[in-house]
Amino acid sequence: MSVLAFASPLATVAGTMPVLLMFSGKTAPGIYIITTVMLLIFSAGFVKMSRSVENPGGFYSFVTAGLGKSAGLGGAFLALIGYLCIGFFAPSFFAVTLQGFVTNTLNGPEIPWYWYAIAITAATTFLAYCRIDLSAKVLTVAMILEVVTVVAYDVASFAASDERVAHGIGFSMPWLTDSGVGVALLFAIGNFLGFEATVIFRDEVKSPDRTIPRATYLAVAGIGVFYVVAAWAYIAFLGADRAQGAARADTVGLFNNSAGQLLGTVFTDAVTALLLTSVLATMLSTQNIAARYSFSLAQDGALPKTLGRVHHRHRSPYVSALTIGAVWTVATVVFAVAGTAPDSIYPIASGSGTFSVLLLMFIVSLAVLVHFLRRRRENPEALWNTVLAPAISMLFLGGVTYLAIINYSELIGGSTLMTVIFMAFTFALFIGGMLYALFLRKKRPAVYAKLGRERV
Repeated sequence: MSVLAFASPLATVAGTMPVLLMFSGKTAPGIYIITTVMLLIFSAGFVKMSRSVENPGGFYSFVTAGLGKSAGLGGAFLALIGYLCIGFFAPSFFAVTLQGFVTNTLNGPEIPWYWYAIAITAATTFLAYCRIDLSAKVLTVAMILEVVTVVAYDVASFAASDERVAHGIGFSMPWLTDSGVGVALLFAIGNFLGFEATVIFRDEVKSPDRTIPRATYLAVAGIGVFYVVAAWAYIAFLGADRAQGAARADTVGLFNNSAGQLLGTVFTDAVTALLLTSVLATMLSTQNIAARYSFSLAQDGALPKTLGRVHHRHRSPYVSALTIGAVWTVATVVFAVAGTAPDSIYPIASGSGTFSVLLLMFIVSLAVLVHFLRRRRENPEALWNTVLAPAISMLFLGGVTYLAIINYSELIGGSTLMTVIFMAFTFALFIGGMLYALFLRKKRPAVYAKLGRERV
């Protein structure tokens, strides 16, 4: 449920999917199929690595095991800041959505957006502070409601039969030469981020060697099928030859307007309410992941030890969770004082964070491949999990990373100057982490020896 919450199914179907349709049209379901298959291949090496490296550091531990401690620490910084940025899209997005609902639908008072943003940050921080099973219960309820809502839309869309049938209700697979396929693929893979959580919670689940593989494969396959059907439902309603034009003409309101035609205004009001809980769920999931990265780095001595404290009753990394909530709150206040429009914050935050995690996934694929190739002479294992799957996923993620670099301005919705600044900052995180690790090796060898969540 934590992985599904990070994927934010309703927010994706209502918010991101119309953008993908704008670039891909009738090939959108095919793009989700390709992405699902490739990430299942990535998961084969990922799951195998989770059994070989039995540490809860997630990608941090994997990169360390495959490429060394310096690269591992660089990867950890990419992950921590990447998830911090991804999570920070939620307060402003939540604020804009709720503000519009209160003012326009409920005819309520005009409350400044930053109060809504601070309120949701306080709520997720409280839940992240508590035991992980409390977060799981909240996420479970939110996800069930979201899934039911989207399934209702899917059923209504496929059941509708009128002139749209003449325009086609099927979809086609994309070609590399198709216009916009690169950007569409980039947005699609961004909808799957977060399944790393299955490894990060290793120390907090029973029978991790059984639980982690099941959760990983179920998450990737389940999310993939869910998105394929939802994208196909859009095409079934709009018509295959009309879908791209409709998405371009009404990107923001495509889901609500089509749902209103199919199921009525009461349903669209319910969608708006559930969209708010969807944002809360994805923010909570992101905060839990980021808190555990901060906790892991603190446990290893790379960050202040205070961040590595565990609550005596909740058994949660409560200081790290509180710190992340404080960072988001301060950032909200800073942007509010600076007069920044909230709707300009969330594309930059989510886009830059997505690129950081995508770059890290490419590095992880390389690390998994190197790790098992190094061990192959002494301990030969299944060729698929240890060599072929990591190699295929490395090529695929390398290609997507390249697409992200050349389309970065589309990803963050910013200018050329912003593109250069944020991309330089992302690569500086990885390089800076490597340099910091070299400093620790020279000045604090005991800390350096523990990097990667290694028990020494």
